[in-house]
Amino acid sequence: METNPILDRLPRHLMSLVIDQPYNEYTPQDHALWRYVMRQNVRYLGKVAHGAYLDGLRKTGISIEKIPNMYGMNRILKDIGWAAVAVDGFVPPSAFMAFQAYNVLVIAADIRPIDQIGYTPAPDIIHEAAGHAPIIADPDYADFLRRFGEIGSKAFLSPQDYSLYEAIRHLSIVKADPYSDPGTIREAEKRLSDISNNMGDPSELARIRNLHWWTVEYGLIGDPGDPKIYGAGLLSSIAESFHCLQPSVKKIPLTIDAARYNYDITEPQPQLFITPDFESLNRVLDEFANTLAMRRGGFYGLTQAIRSGNTGTAVYNSGLEVSGNFTQVFEKSGDLAYLKTTGPTNLNYAGKELPGHNTQYHLHGFGSPVGKVRNLSVPLEDFTEEELDQIGLTNDELVNLQFESGVTVTGKVLSKTICDGHLVLISLTGCLVTFEGKILFEPAWGTFDMAVGSSIMSVYAGPADPDAFGVSYPAPAEKTHKIHHDEKARKLHSLYQQVRDIREQNCSFALLPSLWQELHRDHPDDWLCALEMLELLKEKQIEDPLTSEIIHFLQSKRSEGESMAKLIDDGFIMFS
Repeated sequence: METNPILDRLPRHLMSLVIDQPYNEYTPQDHALWRYVMRQNVRYLGKVAHGAYLDGLRKTGISIEKIPNMYGMNRILKDIGWAAVAVDGFVPPSAFMAFQAYNVLVIAADIRPIDQIGYTPAPDIIHEAAGHAPIIADPDYADFLRRFGEIGSKAFLSPQDYSLYEAIRHLSIVKADPYSDPGTIREAEKRLSDISNNMGDPSELARIRNLHWWTVEYGLIGDPGDPKIYGAGLLSSIAESFHCLQPSVKKIPLTIDAARYNYDITEPQPQLFITPDFESLNRVLDEFANTLAMRRGGFYGLTQAIRSGNTGTAVYNSGLEVSGNFTQVFEKSGDLAYLKTTGPTNLNYAGKELPGHNTQYHLHGFGSPVGKVRNLSVPLEDFTEEELDQIGLTNDELVNLQFESGVTVTGKVLSKTICDGHLVLISLTGCLVTFEGKILFEPAWGTFDMAVGSSIMSVYAGPADPDAFGVSYPAPAEKTHKIHHDEKARKLHSLYQQVRDIREQNCSFALLPSLWQELHRDHPDDWLCALEMLELLKEKQIEDPLTSEIIHFLQSKRSEGESMAKLIDDGFIMFS
């Protein structure tokens, strides 16, 4: 992978999800599909998309004629402070958000099959490169997207959220495979439906995922009477971009209430949300972030961490960061008294692991009081070295700390850890810790490392220092299907390539009649190659029986349904 300064900042645990873009595997039909969609986008979205979209297409240098190579995209994206990486379909939601926080777009390397040209539930290169990439050229929107990633990557998920992600990923994979058995698709749809209907109370990640959908993916902007499109899901779907502006789709002013609206990736959306401008997006995001554990902290934050069953981080107001699997919290009269993790835990400050306090040292968990010590006018974390000596908190001294919560810590001071002038940790030997008659730590257990802080100011998903903690995102076990085309399909792709060669080289137009005869005889269901042939004839102003025959064929295809009729009509408009 060709790197750049933005990609160089990516942490190791995200790199396992990155793949090489399989550029040589795109077929000539794939490139024709990209060209059709992008030309429609430029024609139609120029009228209905936010002005930043077409400006962004120019700034990011995304090709209209063929699928872009990410190496080329990255050379241009770095000038606006972003980068792109290829991934294999849907990635875990928290990882997706983390990439975004690092100003990196994840681009699903596959491209939709032609029977899903108008809309696909699977992420693909049209959605990511043609939907997300151009709009981030707007500085205000780019800042919103980055901040969304920072906040979203710290939202807690539930065990059901991961099951939902796997079900969505599986459905997207089988639906994107043109050779999937219909029964397999129905089974995948049922699995997704069953999980969706049994999610329980929505997690933080579920709510922020909804907000992401109604803004980043499906957002409208501007005047409610004449809204413009900025959501990537709409920008990359020639069917949805038309449908979304119809009166039948309810338009709702964007507030944090949008996070309560679920969505179905397999259906057109019945309502969309409108923001007046990109600055308003940041205000809504900020208001929503205030509802999350990362800002609320305290007892609420720790209960969210426990519910998630995954690694989280609790931040004391001293700055100490405890990262592990939180399993228990004690409180008295609504105030925190003691927190506890089980399993590998590490202690950090400012996002970096404290020396000697890694997951191997705290292999079996960590526990510590939270709160103020009785009869101290100043919180312990704010004491200076001199003041600590005055109250007897010196090395090798026996201390008895009685917290206002009722927790009592008795032991001999072994050492103190001070960071940026704040006491963050006291290590004691021969220590006994009790709370309301319960023994929380016994002298025989070894050294007691007591976190110092009168409150928990933040609790968020994931460890404070991912690399030190050993976080990894294993590559998904189920890969997107590598499409193995049969001989008939390969011959069709050859026809597409020959038509492209005629267009790009501006010669060999005499081959068109024989190419048309082969297409019409052997591939009577294919309409896109026929449309490209007609385009060449129209450009050369050739009005002969061949032109009439192709027009008649395409007009007959219109009878196959409303969606096909629109594809044909939109194709005619491009060169009328």
